[in-house]
Amino acid sequence: MAARPYWKGQIRLALVSIPVEIYSATRSGATIAFNQIHEPSGQRIKYEKVVPGIGPVDVDEIVKAFEYAKGEYVLLDDDEIEGVKLESKKTLELTQFVDSHDIDAIYFEKPYYVVPADDLAEEAFIVLREALRRTRKIGLGQLAMRGREYVVSIKACGRGMVMETLRYADEVNKATSYFREIGDTDPDEELLDLATTLIDKKTGKFDAREFHDRYADALKELIERKKKGKTLNIESDDKGSDSRGSNVVDLMAALKNSLGSSGGGSSKAAAKKTSKAAAKPAAKKAAAKPATKPAARKRA
Repeated sequence: MAARPYWKGQIRLALVSIPVEIYSATRSGATIAFNQIHEPSGQRIKYEKVVPGIGPVDVDEIVKAFEYAKGEYVLLDDDEIEGVKLESKKTLELTQFVDSHDIDAIYFEKPYYVVPADDLAEEAFIVLREALRRTRKIGLGQLAMRGREYVVSIKACGRGMVMETLRYADEVNKATSYFREIGDTDPDEELLDLATTLIDKKTGKFDAREFHDRYADALKELIERKKKGKTLNIESDDKGSDSRGSNVVDLMAALKNSLGSSGGGSSKAAAKKTSKAAAKPAAKKAAAKPATKPAARKRA
């Protein structure tokens, strides 16, 4: 069965309108869904919509309402809500273009694939896609979908384009309130050298297929074993010790152990630096010790 478009409308750039269709670019992962069961009877728990003092009500009798004061509501039916005139319900107008790195990743919310609606729209679609690719820009606009208006970005992606919904400024908590207690001192250079070497060692190209939901896999295994009447002996990894380390020496040792014997030139340089630093006091001590007199030669 062919996928159904999430939204159909047009992208407008000045006087150019491009009919497009938008499809969800992601799907829900392997989430394990649980049901609530009444244990004595083994029956599934169900929920009913009830009105206090009246009891269960028919779904057809339920309408949407907005509470503007305690216990005071404005009733709205679906036709009234649908009748709200908003141009962005059918048209995504690109009003600004920015460099992708100008937008913090925390603002991006959900991606959608954008494709031309028909053959007639394909030429203009390709022109816009390649213009975005050549300029390395993303377009910004606003679009109404499923009961709300979003800020969205458009960028080239393969033969098509990707639209991403963005969070509004008031939907993002300011980081300063969380980070203000973190010190602003510079890190130890030797520790920093070891950490960057470890990062370099583990650097590679991103491949989403290398990652999977291990928690979901473990739940599936648990369910399969329970179906067969088996039980699991779960061992805790918590041995009561504080794994954070108590001082810089612990962090230094942890970084060096992480690098292993094939840590590379930077870790060797750091180790050499450490050994030199340790050798300096011994050298000074040797220099301070008075020289012994040479043994007298025997007379012939």
